[in-house]
Amino acid sequence: MPHSKAIDKTKIIGDYKTHDTDTGSCDVQIALLSARINHLTEHLRANRKDFHTRRGLLAMTSRRRKLLSYLRKNDLSKYNELLQRLNLRK
Repeated sequence: MPHSKAIDKTKIIGDYKTHDTDTGSCDVQIALLSARINHLTEHLRANRKDFHTRRGLLAMTSRRRKLLSYLRKNDLSKYNELLQRLNLRK
């Protein structure tokens, strides 16, 4: 049974890809993780006792943080642009 607010992976990949066959660059991975994190955050607001989902959410945020630190270390301009596009840091 599909969720009403499912994540549209093809749209996200299309928005953040760097070339035509790009599906796994840092930008795409961070954008997909951010979408899933936002989706699970909404789920946890409604289901406060869902600790299994909370554990998965913590793992995803950790993975996103590692990818962001890698991107900051290797390409600072792309890192800053991605933060702006995803509204991650104020």
